[in-house]
Amino acid sequence: MKFLHLFLSTIIPLGLSLPLNVRQSAELEAETDRLLFSVSLSEFLAARDARSPPGLDWSSDGCSSSPENPFGFDFEPACLRHDFGYRNYKAQDRFEAGKAAIDRKFRADLYDQCAAEDPRVMCEATAEVYYRAVVLFGKEGAEAIMMATDLDVDYQ
Repeated sequence: MKFLHLFLSTIIPLGLSLPLNVRQSAELEAETDRLLFSVSLSEFLAARDARSPPGLDWSSDGCSSSPENPFGFDFEPACLRHDFGYRNYKAQDRFEAGKAAIDRKFRADLYDQCAAEDPRVMCEATAEVYYRAVVLFGKEGAEAIMMATDLDVDYQ
């Protein structure tokens, strides 16, 4: 009888909690994907400001050591979503499978920002440098490429 009581009071609750954790994990992954790939950048930023849902990693270092506003182009929102993708995909153990898609979304966000910038062609060229640096070297690579090409950008 004691064994049955022990079994019912410890083993069964442990087993019942597993599906809830698995379900919560799946829900967070789905919400990560939605915020990363299915909503506008402004909708993402609103969710980020609200830290909603709270189970996701909302931390960011902006554009890392690269300028967030090269030549006056505001790339910080795209960098925030890119950080969100990298950090949550790593936490969800699916980073390697998702890195290329996250990087492509980063490029799309940068180019969307450039649609409202003047001169647009210069913004898109700068966006392409940022994108290729991230693909090749990670986020820190954007600063290295900008410096290597001797573009006049304030890195402070």
